[in-house]
Amino acid sequence: MHHSPPTTAWGPRRVHITEVGPRDGLQNEAVLLATSEKAALVRALVAAGVREFELTSFVSPRAVPALADAAELVAELKDLEGVHFSALVPNLRGAERALEAGVDSVVLFVSASESHNAKNVNGSVSESLQAFERVSQLLEGSDVELRGAIATCFGCPFEGNVDVAAVGRIARRFVELGAVHVSLGDTTGMATPPLVTERILHLRDVAPSLSPTLHFHNTRGIGLANVMQGLALGVDRYESSIGGLGGCPFAPGASGNIASEDLVYLLGEMGIETGIDLEGMIDAARIATRLMGRPLPAQVSKAGPRLSLSDCSAVATAKG
Repeated sequence: MHHSPPTTAWGPRRVHITEVGPRDGLQNEAVLLATSEKAALVRALVAAGVREFELTSFVSPRAVPALADAAELVAELKDLEGVHFSALVPNLRGAERALEAGVDSVVLFVSASESHNAKNVNGSVSESLQAFERVSQLLEGSDVELRGAIATCFGCPFEGNVDVAAVGRIARRFVELGAVHVSLGDTTGMATPPLVTERILHLRDVAPSLSPTLHFHNTRGIGLANVMQGLALGVDRYESSIGGLGGCPFAPGASGNIASEDLVYLLGEMGIETGIDLEGMIDAARIATRLMGRPLPAQVSKAGPRLSLSDCSAVATAKG
């Protein structure tokens, strides 16, 4: 007799995955891809069932050459139906360009730590939050959604621990600006399960209307352990990158985002629905690997699904 897996034991019945490879992944890679190559990768991911993308960032092309083709990439993928494209914007000018290009949501980003924000966007946290006011006004009356992203939520490479109250204050500000979805970024892989618990419970207190998205990096090898903790807390939105694309700019040699196919595999084995096909993700990861010209950190795309079996007769027997 076949029993459906008890999904409630692990947390949400369904999880939403946002693919950030085209933006967060490629931004930190040395290889610059052509717009057509990025589009081919996105189409392979859509074919696998991915429906949400952080597609690009409308930042200064001088600052981030890898994303200089933001508007062209959005235009190139205009024909895709039922797919949500978000773009990161640092300021009003970026938001104007994103609106013009025709994205579905703009993501305003700020760091929870002052020194990281200064490095990242060349201003203080309060200056960033103040500038968001004008973006919020710009979006009023348009059908483009405003979302938030908070970097260094779980620790800062320059300051160490980040006060949970700082994360809460920024989250509340995003709610005031009209955001429902706010991503908690583990920028340099400093998250741990206890920190995930502390942050999520604090946000439920101070910003109960918020739907948090967890964005982990695998820099120290516990990205999926942090996902497990998020699931136990009932969080149903995660961001990941195909193949584990994207190193970490502040931690040389560190792997970047958790790999989308590893995440899809884990959730599938737990009976949690994602609407994403694992074999299709492995195909997309092969495309990403080819485009990058090097092996990527993801593991499931190398090993295959759990029940992809080897032919016993083809494997040498140990001589005892």
